[in-house]
This record gives sequence, C-alpha cells and structure tokens, in this order.
Amino acid sequence: MSSGRVGRAVRESVSGLPREFWWLWTSTLVNRLGAFVATFMALYLTLDRGYSASYAGLVASLHGLGGVVSSLGGGVMADRLGRRPTLLIAQTATAVSVALLGFMTHPVAIAGVAFLVGMASNASRPAVQAMMADIVRPEDRVRAFSLNYWAINLGFAVSSMAAGFIAEFSYLAGFLIEAGMTLACAVVVFAKVPESRPAPSARQEEAAVGLGTVLRDGRYMAVVGLSFLVALVFQQGSVGLPVAMGRAGFSPADYGLAIAVNGVLIVALQIPVTRFIEHRDPRTLLVVSSLLAGYGFGLTAFAGSVGVFMLTVCVWTLAEIVNAPTQTGLVVRLSPVHGRGRYQGVYTLSWSVAALVAPLMAGAVIDRLGAGWLWGLCAVVGTGAGLGYGVLMRRLPPERPVDTAAPATAGTGAAGTGAAAGAGADVPAA
Repeated sequence: MSSGRVGRAVRESVSGLPREFWWLWTSTLVNRLGAFVATFMALYLTLDRGYSASYAGLVASLHGLGGVVSSLGGGVMADRLGRRPTLLIAQTATAVSVALLGFMTHPVAIAGVAFLVGMASNASRPAVQAMMADIVRPEDRVRAFSLNYWAINLGFAVSSMAAGFIAEFSYLAGFLIEAGMTLACAVVVFAKVPESRPAPSARQEEAAVGLGTVLRDGRYMAVVGLSFLVALVFQQGSVGLPVAMGRAGFSPADYGLAIAVNGVLIVALQIPVTRFIEHRDPRTLLVVSSLLAGYGFGLTAFAGSVGVFMLTVCVWTLAEIVNAPTQTGLVVRLSPVHGRGRYQGVYTLSWSVAALVAPLMAGAVIDRLGAGWLWGLCAVVGTGAGLGYGVLMRRLPPERPVDTAAPATAGTGAAGTGAAAGAGADVPAA
C-alpha cells in the first residue's frame, strides 16, 4: 500500500469526529500511559514488601471488588450529576488514592486503599462511554469507540514497558507518576471537555430511569449476560494462560513474549479492522467474534511451543478487536438517552464481575481437571455467547432515524449538538 493510500485511510479513520471527543480521547490516552500500578502491583507486594502471593491475590481481588461497586455508582453519578463532574471526581479521587497507596506499609492499610483505588479508577468508565455516546453521531460511534479502545491499548503497551524500568528505580516513583498523570487527565477534562448530558424532556422526566429500570430491561440484561460470558473468556489471557504456560514448563519471559502479541496486534490492526467492519451487520460481527474468542482460547489446548501460543493469541486478539467497539455500540443503541450512565454502569459491571470470577474459575479448573479442560470450557462458553448474540440480534429492531429535537444542557457547545443529534438513534429500553 502506498504512503498516499495509508495517509488517506488514516484521515478517513479520524475525520468527522467532534473536537470534544478528541480531548476525551487524549485524556484516556494520558490515563493509560500512566497506568503503572496495575502492572507491577503483584511484584511490588511480593518482592519489595515481602508479602505472600496469597496476600497479593487478596489485594488484587479487593481492587477488583472496588471496581464492581463503582461500576453502578459511577453510572448513577453520570446521570444525576453529569458526565463531566463524575469524571472530575473519579480522576481526582484516583490520583489521591494511588499516591496514598504508595506510602502505605501496613497490610490492612494497603488492602483498604487498594479497594479505594479500584472504586475510584473504575467510576469514570460509565461516564466516559456515556459522554462519547452523547457527542458522537450514531453512524460514527463504532469508529469512536474503536479509537478509544486503541488509545487504551496503546497507552497500556507503553506503560507496561515503562513500568519495568520505573520499578528498577523506585516503586514509589511509579505510584506518584501515575497519580500525577491521572491528575493531568482531570485538568484536561476541566479545561477542554464540556458537559454533554442531554437535558431531559418532559416525557423523559416522567419516565425516570433507575437501576431497577435497567435490571428489568430483559433485552438489555441479555446483552450484559452475553458480555459477561465473552469477558470471562478474554480474561483468561491474563489469568489462565500464564498459569497454564508455567505448569507446562514455560518461563515468565515466554508468557510475556506470547501475550505481547495481543497489544501489538491491537495497536497495529484496530483502526484498519474498524474501517472494514464499521458499517457491517453487528449481529454477524458479534457472533463471529464470540466464536473466534472461544475457539482461539480452545486451540491453546494443542499448543506445545511459544510460537503456537502466539498463534492462538493472534486468533482471540482478532476477536477482541472486532468485539469491543461493536458490543459497546450495541450497548449505546439499547440505552435510552437520559439513562445512559446507569446503562453503561451495568454494562461495565459485567466486565468487573468477570475479572473477579475468571481467576477463581481458572484456578479451580486447572487444579482439578487440568488446563486442557479450561480451554475446552472457553470454546463452549464462546459458542454459547455466539448463539446468544445470534438469537438476540435477530429480534433487535433497526435504529431509528436521527431525532434532532432532543435538547442539550446549556453551555455544551458542539458536545450538546452531538448529544441532540444522537438522541433519537437509540432504541428505547424494553
């Protein structure tokens, strides 16, 4: 491909998105570039502090539990307080708690602050996703979510490499750098990102959305359940795969080499693949990506060398690239405009719960039955998710024409325009 065609493809991938989206995207990238603590937390606790692996696992679980709690709380805040205030509160709280964690020495204090870090850091996710849905036109949402996912993985890839060097110098420096970069994100949001929450109409105020409304929305909760199954499979890349490779005699460096393929492929392929799938049938994309995820991990049962492990990672990474923006777009499509925060919070909850369940599932299956059974179970779960999406999407009504009548909150500028433009494209909750 010539440089001219590459340049044109890049321009087409990033053109047409509002300025507010790019400031929000920049905030996401900066946040992930500074995500050092999650990378070296286990090493910090076991090597630097001298705690046991069991204690490190407990801290990780408490961090995840904090995320489960804040998934719902963050969604409610995004709808009640607004997207921008929720982001500012969450990012400021994350910066303070991460810095505080670096100075904790008592095991109870470390565990408690780790729980707070999990709560604070996860509370911003529903607000970010709801804000992107507000400010981006319906036809551009898959591309926008894909670009945001690309920024997350690019930032994580860089921060993972930097974390090793920083840990060699000082673990405390890593905590403080992450706190500083998270605070920088809050400054970007404060200075450049206006509120995007649409002002509810009289009809919407009468039909107020609570968490009970979301939980009673059978069609949407089916999507959340399928999301949980897919997340359960994808989590095995960081949970089951290193354990299985270690028991098979492979070194941590071998696992690092294999899993690095995931980040490299996402950074290299997320944008071109999104251009290919952007206007294709989401039902087909979700079914195929679920099957690729399940059988990608299923093929791990036959891996006997690092090269074959890398090939299996290629398969399920392609599934991840297709699934992430498509599924997020479906979630927005099923969310009423005035309840996007709560709906996004429940969706985020599916991934948070999967992060808690996946380690328990992997450990129990590998210990009692062997790794081969875990990979077979992944294939079964992926197949079930694919069948579920096939049935669900067959009954899904088409998107409605854009309704420009929905008012936006005062002072939102271009963001308010985007919110109004996207209001009518969402299918009302069942």
